[in-house]
Amino acid sequence: MTEFAAQLGLSVPLIQAPMAGVSTPALAATVCEAGALGSIALGAGDAAAGRAMIDAVRAHTARPFNVNLFVHDDPVPDAAREAGWCDWLAAEFARFNAPPPVELRTIYRSFANDAEMLAMLVEARPAVVSFHFGLPPPAAIAALKAAGVLSLATATNLTEARAIERAGIDAIVAQGIEAGGHRGTFDPVAIDEELGTLALTRLLVRTTDVPVVAAGGIMDGAGIAAALTLGAAAAQLGTAFIACEESAADEGYRSALAAGGRTRMTSLISGRPARCLVNRFTELSGAPASPGYPIAYDAGKALHAAAKAYGEHGYGAHWAGQGTRLARAISAGELVTALRQEYVAATARPERCN
Repeated sequence: MTEFAAQLGLSVPLIQAPMAGVSTPALAATVCEAGALGSIALGAGDAAAGRAMIDAVRAHTARPFNVNLFVHDDPVPDAAREAGWCDWLAAEFARFNAPPPVELRTIYRSFANDAEMLAMLVEARPAVVSFHFGLPPPAAIAALKAAGVLSLATATNLTEARAIERAGIDAIVAQGIEAGGHRGTFDPVAIDEELGTLALTRLLVRTTDVPVVAAGGIMDGAGIAAALTLGAAAAQLGTAFIACEESAADEGYRSALAAGGRTRMTSLISGRPARCLVNRFTELSGAPASPGYPIAYDAGKALHAAAKAYGEHGYGAHWAGQGTRLARAISAGELVTALRQEYVAATARPERCN
């Protein structure tokens, strides 16, 4: 067992990824009780909603869990671009007898500017807080550290990882290009190096001095063992937990995942690159310049709701990594148990690299 896992009292070096819209308090608590680190995602709500989720997890477990925040740059509203985006989607809305939105909203508040969320976290003191899309201000990091909170942040390349280390974050989540959901890139319009999980994990292990958590395409205990062989302190799995009965994935999402289809990186749904199961939305063509994230996501969610009302699930944000065909539709507790057994079996082989 790694020092990082031992610090959190884990029986397997595993983090259940914090997937907004999918992770539930029940999922996180079940994962924690099974010996891994469960996670909830607070980026889509306010401080009151976040506190309610934290309390819901604590009602079912006393073990450590992770709370995740989005730290994206605030988008710059552009009425002309937003109108053009809605006009482009109008034909899709018309399929379901619905008009496109009249105006688009910034539906998610960045943690970088959310004093209420910070105050709530300092008071609630979850064991772990993680950041996606960037880093909060130094004062926020210092406040969480003073409250005894362990911090993680996502990196997709060495430059981001070094910024995370300089900021005093306790561990780096190395997100490979195989990962499902939104890329954790600090700058979504910068050239993406598209590093795979193994290459990125090994690079960060060799060039940084904080624990590295491997994330992206890992679906079983052998994958966890492989990540630790490269020097990772733990592995983070997301897609593996979507099919669990405790997740909030709807039937359309679960059916698409069970079909084990292709995935692709797209910005169409939310305005920011994310890996999704190929569906009607990802295959749209002729898109104009997209509004910034999360403004574009307001339109994407509205289109999905309109289609879903007609029984069409092909416009959903069905985020998934490249290992979809390895997903298992079992309970989260059963999955963690299976992952532990597979990990133990795999670690009976060669020692990890240093």
